[in-house]
Amino acid sequence: MEHIRLPKVEKVRLIDKISSRRASVGTLYLTATHTIFVENETEIRTETWVLHSLVCSVEKQATTTTGSPLLVHCKNYQALRFIIPQERDCHDVHVSLLRLSRPERYEELYCFSFHANSDKEVRGQAWDLLSLKAEYSRMGVPNHLWNLSPVNRDYKVSDSYPAELYVPKSATHPVIVGSSKFRSRGRFPTLSYYCKENHAAICRSSQPLSGFSARCLEDEQMLEAIVRSNPRSDFMYVVDTRPKLNAMANRAAGKGYENEDNYSNIKFQFIGIENIHVMRNSLQKMLEVSEAWSPSMSEFLEGLESSGWLKHIKAVLDAGIFIAKAVAEDGVSVLVHCSDGWDRTAQVCSVASVLLDPYYRTLKGLMVLIERDWVSFGHKFSHRYNHLDGDPKEVSPVIDQFLECVWQLSEQFPCAFEYNERFLITIHNHIYSCQYGNFIGNNQKERTELRHQEKTHSLWTYLWENRTDYINPLYRPDHSQTQGVLRPVTAPYCFKFWRALYNRFDRGMHPRQSVIDYLMAVREETQQLEEQLVSHEEKIAMLEKEQGKSIQTKTNTLDRSHAVWVSPPSESCLGLANTPGDYSGLGDFLTSSPCQQTGSESSLLILPQPGERPKPSDPDLSTNSDDQQSGIADLSTPPSEDSAKDPDEAAYSAA
Repeated sequence: MEHIRLPKVEKVRLIDKISSRRASVGTLYLTATHTIFVENETEIRTETWVLHSLVCSVEKQATTTTGSPLLVHCKNYQALRFIIPQERDCHDVHVSLLRLSRPERYEELYCFSFHANSDKEVRGQAWDLLSLKAEYSRMGVPNHLWNLSPVNRDYKVSDSYPAELYVPKSATHPVIVGSSKFRSRGRFPTLSYYCKENHAAICRSSQPLSGFSARCLEDEQMLEAIVRSNPRSDFMYVVDTRPKLNAMANRAAGKGYENEDNYSNIKFQFIGIENIHVMRNSLQKMLEVSEAWSPSMSEFLEGLESSGWLKHIKAVLDAGIFIAKAVAEDGVSVLVHCSDGWDRTAQVCSVASVLLDPYYRTLKGLMVLIERDWVSFGHKFSHRYNHLDGDPKEVSPVIDQFLECVWQLSEQFPCAFEYNERFLITIHNHIYSCQYGNFIGNNQKERTELRHQEKTHSLWTYLWENRTDYINPLYRPDHSQTQGVLRPVTAPYCFKFWRALYNRFDRGMHPRQSVIDYLMAVREETQQLEEQLVSHEEKIAMLEKEQGKSIQTKTNTLDRSHAVWVSPPSESCLGLANTPGDYSGLGDFLTSSPCQQTGSESSLLILPQPGERPKPSDPDLSTNSDDQQSGIADLSTPPSEDSAKDPDEAAYSAA
């Protein structure tokens, strides 16, 4: 609160993006965690809440005759334009927001104050929803080829790696340590995904410190151990996700890539995914056109093309397809790395896993995948998503691209994914919001030191408890798309602009992009109707029960007053009583049935004898041409021989 210069400003206008002439007038509030705009003119006080940790930039524009504009851009692609009447007030709000949106210490993040008074025991149990040890067990490790290594138990070998790592069983402790010293940041080759059907594996690491001629015997032995852990293949792929020119530049700085002459039984492959700086600039160019105020069609399409964003999405997806094909079709293990092994490596390994394993296309499966390949393996969340005030050159939309790759796949295979795009967007939002403790810090060691499981809440538990909101209505577990490996098409025409993410706050500009939104709305409405139906059925049952008691009383009274014995109704009359109409029970049948006589004999029920046909003189029971035209069949007439042979044909002829 000490950073808030002005907690409240009145007569602030919020400009509508679609029509600059429309504006909402209200009061702007600054709190310790949120900026809140409350409209004054509407009957229902509409509120707009902006979490400070989601604020990306705050721009104070030149003062005009109407006031001082303040433009707020958010990391979830929301843009707000306020017009503050007084320039001094605008300055105070601007300075306050700049500080509130740039925390300097982890303890200032929203997750450490969010529900701070909740029960610690319940909070601790929520973190047990996912288990990486159980996930590796599902994949079939440890086994006779792979085991759990204690080499990094105290983060001594690599402070950015998790404490528990799976390595080839033939790799000894000196080999692992020697390999870590030859790899950038000590990130030696370790298991990411294991295919138990053919023993092929996806491993990950950082680049070797090879320079132009350096080599390491232990690192060569480490890769040889990975080859031997797959008995069905005598070689492995080493995939460098960087463009070759970038890798050669790193080689000049003493790093680089593996030399096939020094490593036996490997095939080296460059993929060509650009670095974090190119991706950051690409996203910024795309946002400039997607967030522009009323762009023309040509401006939008040209801006999207010049940004290169979809080209980068295609590059990541192509890399995942190459690795998935190597594992599933060729049965070959793959080692993946980029520079330090926590950006492009995480993208490619996780995309390949989604393609290979249907489990990662389920709600819990995707959560486990992000926990394994991103959180556990040391993706730099705090740096990449600007959680703390730091170097802006470290910011880059790395996991954004992975989530978009999953969305692009779900558009090609709409029945293969249990979750919908709302699930992906919610994860994206909370990666930036810092409302939960899953994505704070840059590695497992930092989160452990922050005691995040004791002090913060888990996003995964929240998503799991509300999983009905994220279910894809088109998902079918037994569908051909759901099972086996996905083989997407990556031709340029297959990629779409993800409007639901980048323009989801522009409610009035376009209709919904996906039919999933409509299906979700239909499902919610159906659930409401089903609940109403159950309620009505319960009321009907109660009314019938009460009416039954009333009918029984009425029948007993009728019998006593006339002292007339009444024959039980025949099956034909019961059939009439059970047809839709005004017949709700036996009491009504006795007083208003068509089988009842009229006049002075109204209290006596005359029933036809078995086999006796109604007399034509009875107008209510006679069969005439009007009945036939209305589709009412004479049920007392025996069926003909033809109708007995083919009931459907006989019914059609009668109709």
